[in-house]
Amino acid sequence: MVEQGYGRPRGSGSGAFAVTAVLVGSLVTAAAVTGCAAPGDPKPAADPALAVRNAADALARAGTSKASTSMEMASGGTRVTIRGEGGYDFRRSTGRLQVLLPKDPAGASEHRPITELLTPGALYMKNRGAGVPADKWVRVDTTTLDDGNLVTGGATDPAAAAELLRGVREVAYLGEVDLAGVKVSHYRGVADIAHAARAASPQLRGALAAAAKGFAKDTVPFDAYLDAEGRLRKVRHQFSFSNQGRIVAVASTTLLYGFGVPVEVTLPDHRDIYAGKIET
Repeated sequence: MVEQGYGRPRGSGSGAFAVTAVLVGSLVTAAAVTGCAAPGDPKPAADPALAVRNAADALARAGTSKASTSMEMASGGTRVTIRGEGGYDFRRSTGRLQVLLPKDPAGASEHRPITELLTPGALYMKNRGAGVPADKWVRVDTTTLDDGNLVTGGATDPAAAAELLRGVREVAYLGEVDLAGVKVSHYRGVADIAHAARAASPQLRGALAAAAKGFAKDTVPFDAYLDAEGRLRKVRHQFSFSNQGRIVAVASTTLLYGFGVPVEVTLPDHRDIYAGKIET
């Protein structure tokens, strides 16, 4: 169940994965899609790598979309899944997600959804737990995270997921498939985080540059699905990292649909941001 050798952060005690470890807590240690079809069917791209690299630009042209996220973590034979729902503005690189943690291993308690605000350079979380008052937000500088918020918040920033594809190193076209009634082209390949960081839009460059430095190997396998307009409809990245001496495999999936929906992100007042100690 553990996939080694891809995107492992250096060291097991980094701040980025301390945040992730608190989010999943003892879950790791113990143990939908709608949208209107684009006119026409997608055709195989003459240059698959170029099609994948341009997916982020196609999303910027689309403006906004709804988003569903899924992050599966595996460690020691235990698998947990964190899910998110919300919307994203690709022109502003801002979004809002409600992230739901699974039940405790014993199945005895439910977790309150974590509200996450995604912005260039920062992640805001409410209902964060770990000693943070319920009415307070936590602000995390994503440019200082070892993973650039590719896995820290329990959901990959949708823009970062698309920008990561700019670093495609090798890719193959696998054919056309149906995704919730939409015909999409399926591409499979490997992306290089360092190259993606250099090619990324200014808003995401800092976060991906941090990830490029923090991961021992910055090649990341992916499956990407593009519609007839070149927009990314689904992407699945496979990461793995070392956490407290264990290899944790992470499969992050982002689904995009409902293009053009209104997406508003209002940042919390500085008085509502928690400045105290966060339990680990």
